[in-house]
Amino acid sequence: MQRIPVWDIFVRFTHWCVAILVIGELTVIDEDWAIHRWAGYVVLGFVALRLVWGLIGPRHARFSSFPPSLEAAKAHLAGLLRGRRERHLSHNPLGALMVYNLWASLIAVCLTGLLMTTRTFWGVDWVEEVHEVIANWIMISVLLHVAGVVFESLYSHVNLVRAMITGEKEIPGPGE
Repeated sequence: MQRIPVWDIFVRFTHWCVAILVIGELTVIDEDWAIHRWAGYVVLGFVALRLVWGLIGPRHARFSSFPPSLEAAKAHLAGLLRGRRERHLSHNPLGALMVYNLWASLIAVCLTGLLMTTRTFWGVDWVEEVHEVIANWIMISVLLHVAGVVFESLYSHVNLVRAMITGEKEIPGPGE
């Protein structure tokens, strides 16, 4: 096994903080509680910081190491269906699309939540409905994300959860 440093402490810290907050928001924190609003502000702050880090952070944190590409995602999926094992130091093309989906969805849910606190949009049904639809989409996306991480970890023999904890990917050698 080769240990390769991939995700720096800032990427891992923001990932796990957002994950914990989002899971809490979707499962145990009541939408009428003040902490729901504050958790949303914190999530938005973490996502904003992570986006800045995607421009100025180390190599594997940068957007350039996992650009969103529908074509690359299709090719990756076709390769999976043909049994081809590819190992990516950063996100694979499907994982990259999921990351961008989650960031966009989190920004959208936070902004609609923020709108609901303003005088203009307080009590406006469509804003609340959009907020709920996006929250449901995030729940689906999180489940797909976790399923993808489990699948990719088993398929590629690279423990992605461990990598997101330690910052290092353990890549099997060519014959492993």
